[in-house]
Amino acid sequence: MTEANISRETSERRELPLVAIVGRPNVGKSTIFNRLTGKRTAIVGDEPGITRDRIYGEVEWAGKSFSIVDTGGMVPDDDAVIPAHILKQAGLAIEEARVLIWVVDARSGITPLDEELALLLRQTGKPVLVAANKLDAEKLQTEATEFYRFGFDEVLPISAEQGMGIGELLDAVRQHLEGQGAYGPAEGRSPEDPGVDKAEPSEVETKPRELRLAIVGRPNVGKSSLLNKLLGRERVIVSPLAGTTRDAIDTLLETPEQVFRIIDTAGIRRKGKTSEMAEKLSVVMARKSLERADVAVVLIDAEEGPTALDANIAGYAYDAGCSIIIAVNKWDAVMDKETNTALEFERRVRDKMKFLDWAPIVTTSALSGQRVDKILPLAIRANQARNRRVPTSQLNAFFERAIAQPRGGATPAPVRGGVSRLHVQYLTQIAVRPPTFVVFTAGGKPGLHFSYERHVQNRLREEFDFFATPLRIVERHKKRVKR
Repeated sequence: MTEANISRETSERRELPLVAIVGRPNVGKSTIFNRLTGKRTAIVGDEPGITRDRIYGEVEWAGKSFSIVDTGGMVPDDDAVIPAHILKQAGLAIEEARVLIWVVDARSGITPLDEELALLLRQTGKPVLVAANKLDAEKLQTEATEFYRFGFDEVLPISAEQGMGIGELLDAVRQHLEGQGAYGPAEGRSPEDPGVDKAEPSEVETKPRELRLAIVGRPNVGKSSLLNKLLGRERVIVSPLAGTTRDAIDTLLETPEQVFRIIDTAGIRRKGKTSEMAEKLSVVMARKSLERADVAVVLIDAEEGPTALDANIAGYAYDAGCSIIIAVNKWDAVMDKETNTALEFERRVRDKMKFLDWAPIVTTSALSGQRVDKILPLAIRANQARNRRVPTSQLNAFFERAIAQPRGGATPAPVRGGVSRLHVQYLTQIAVRPPTFVVFTAGGKPGLHFSYERHVQNRLREEFDFFATPLRIVERHKKRVKR
């Protein structure tokens, strides 16, 4: 990655104070996160350890906003690969945060792990709000009082699932942030007072719309490693174990050319391999991530080669209307083998994904960084193409020159079933992201043949440089009026 592509949080993220949700596994942290943000961003369920990475959101309460981060369940005394990474990621979130929401399970009461976490949290010196969760009945609220023994001033009984006590929790967060001056000078103090930083004059500038880039692929093809290489720093868990990432995680990356919102999704498995609830939810979340993405990087394992599942995943991205870049990861492991040249590998990919003959293929290595710096420029070009709107005058000229008959008559086109031929009269663009065109037809029965739709798409792509972008063709048929 070049020096220009330096990862940093956007100004919005830096200006908003950060609040971290922490706690041991399966106490309801993700449910609280979803309740506070009003979105189902984090996966929730009864299985411990579903959330493994940091997930960011934004909360607005009583006219003030703050960022919030959900962390994986902390297990300080567990040296297994995943728990150790979870603890590291939670530690990074705690270091960045101004206020900590420590979630405990009031039904289970105090556990030895809670006592270890209390010691760790006291050492941070930061305000800690103890959220005693899972208090679904009034009589159980008394169970929250035992958590005062840890020495924290504020223990708040809540039910994240039912929304009980959430307002009081938000009030407490807001009070701490205002007390720290997180929103600027406190009331009664002037920016001229000692200890109050003077705000720099704000510059009014028009920033380009952020580009939402989703990284998708089978488990363990290197999605998290690719993200970390793009960012230039460790952001998500990287592990040789398949299925490490389960949530779709947004990371903001700002370069001189573009602000990216990079979405690292969970590995998508075959339906028959998704027996666990969390894995099934991962597939749903990954597909929802594609629905809000502009460009999808479909990651393929160079050592294993393109598979039917790779084609299915790419199909999900195509159905969502994403522009698509095919990235072949671990290329350094096969580049010296005569049978795995780039040309031969591309042929295999094209054979497996015939519907993506327009998608560029880039061979990379997330481990060494080989050609990773090509991905973001390709994504920018693809995003420009998907937002391109062709003026009607240019489309008319294109139609007359490239599609219509030389004598100016309407173009005959095959229809599904091959019984009769339609006449294509003209076409116009009705949408972008992805570019969508209406083809007006008359005569015969409606139903353009897919080969003709493909012909029109290919000519449009060549003429107007719709790079790496799917094109949608909608037929609008004019019936003959019987007299």
